[in-house]
Amino acid sequence: QRALGLPDPGSAPLYPAPRADARGRRRGAARAAAAVRWRSADAWEAIEYPDGGQAQIAETTYSGRRLIVRRTRLTGPQAELWPDWRHFCLITNRTDQLAVVEAEHREHAVVEQVIADLKDQALAHFPSGHFNANGAWTVLAALAHNMLRWTQQIGLPGTTVRAARTLRRRLLSLPGRLTTHARDWTLHLPARWPWRQNYLTALDNIRGLPPAAA
Repeated sequence: QRALGLPDPGSAPLYPAPRADARGRRRGAARAAAAVRWRSADAWEAIEYPDGGQAQIAETTYSGRRLIVRRTRLTGPQAELWPDWRHFCLITNRTDQLAVVEAEHREHAVVEQVIADLKDQALAHFPSGHFNANGAWTVLAALAHNMLRWTQQIGLPGTTVRAARTLRRRLLSLPGRLTTHARDWTLHLPARWPWRQNYLTALDNIRGLPPAAA
């Protein structure tokens, strides 16, 4: 199976001599964007991008290596603020299709966001001086993170992915008051909670899940 290595931009020693073996190495090179600006309009391939903008990808050869460039710009009224294209480049020795290589390159941003979320939560500090104890702590941190992600994906499907801190504030850390009457408990939430509807929608969706198989 092909392995893919993604060094950070500071890993310059990897760039001059990427190996042509089973390992695909690539490195961002923003200054190389000029190498593709001369390309005709039909050389660019449109890819999916959020509303209010557009994105295209193209490739060429730069210093004897495969250079892939993604460019984005705003459309509509916002385009008056930043009308120019922004270029993002990577150099690779992979031979897969252009769209596949470019999409997998962008996936690392998702991984980095997960790491940032974990460091903003339980992995901000390890509780022990013992490796095994910290290993168990890391597993628990990952489980908690996954449960929070599933809470959004199941409770609020199709919504923008939020940082863990935001989800805690909007869905978990709600001020409320519990009252009881005739042995029935009632949770009273703030009447003007900004994310009240999101909370109720998520609660209904999660409660509506089918029971686990025995």
